[in-house]
Amino acid sequence: MNTFGHQFRFTTFGESHGKALGCIIDGVPAGLSVDETFIQNEMNRRKPGQNEFATARNEGDKVEILSGVFEGVTTGTSLAMIIFNENQKSGDYSNIKDLFRPGHADFTYFNKYGIRDYRGGGRSSARETAARVAAGAIAKLLLQEVGIKVQSGICAIDGIEAEQYNFNHVKSSEIYALDKNVEEAQKEAILKAKKTHDSVGGVAIVNVKNVPIGLGEPLYHKLDAQIANAMMGINAVKAVEIGEGFESSALKGSQNNDQISADGFLSNHSGGILGGISNGDDINVKIYFKPTPSIFIKQHTIDTHNNEVECELKGRHDPCVAIRGSVVAESMMALVLADMLLLNMSSQIKNIKKVYE
Repeated sequence: MNTFGHQFRFTTFGESHGKALGCIIDGVPAGLSVDETFIQNEMNRRKPGQNEFATARNEGDKVEILSGVFEGVTTGTSLAMIIFNENQKSGDYSNIKDLFRPGHADFTYFNKYGIRDYRGGGRSSARETAARVAAGAIAKLLLQEVGIKVQSGICAIDGIEAEQYNFNHVKSSEIYALDKNVEEAQKEAILKAKKTHDSVGGVAIVNVKNVPIGLGEPLYHKLDAQIANAMMGINAVKAVEIGEGFESSALKGSQNNDQISADGFLSNHSGGILGGISNGDDINVKIYFKPTPSIFIKQHTIDTHNNEVECELKGRHDPCVAIRGSVVAESMMALVLADMLLLNMSSQIKNIKKVYE
């Protein structure tokens, strides 16, 4: 499936080394002001080639709006955006066109479809996430209208964990680090892996503030379930934690329960979600990225004829996919919340009456 969402729904298209990538968004309310500078700034946060901690592929990631916007506001019709690829080097992949790269989707795509685009992984490439960030920018513009703020940062690289979370520091950090005290060590770990032709994994956190109570559709469209779905659909993500996450399994109920006062919750072990519905507290989600599978070390694999061979990659790849992946995770969170925001409008008859009276 290439479509995500229900009421606020987007479909992406394109391949890593194709002519272009893009998205079509349905369900955007008419009259939403579209800030194209904001959209481009979001793209710039994810785009490659910005520093030594990312792939050297130099893409402008310039977004062109094709439809759904007139005189700076949305029309309520399908909003289409396109991003043209500018810096493909497809020849880098000619030596592995018949090989299955370890850690990649080559093997599964080929066995499922009987064909694959070997140029950078085609549709399975993280290049596709540029379209998700474009769609996420529209979702953020919608969320801003009701005061919801989505932010993200890197809390761990190669096991080096942040001890404090400063989302303001993220804005000036080349690796979107949350903790300036461990940032240099995290950078050194990335560059060491890069120098030895290897890669490292990392952990991002997405935080959402000013969330209204009531977002989420039980039983089979719970907010936390859809967040997990969205995050696990991002390339290289292998685990997701909401609130206390893994640690909650080691706590007692008396420790994990968020007690309530007249002024609100006294703690936030739940990560802002109870029973699949937002409780008005901050939403906190950790996303765990595996090391980038594209490494420049010889590895054992097989080819399309099941012959055992050695795989030696060329090309340009991120030494730590978690960095730019954090921006994608932030965008996917915004898309989930925009969808839930619109779905929640019909939860009570009084809301419907307000529209039609």
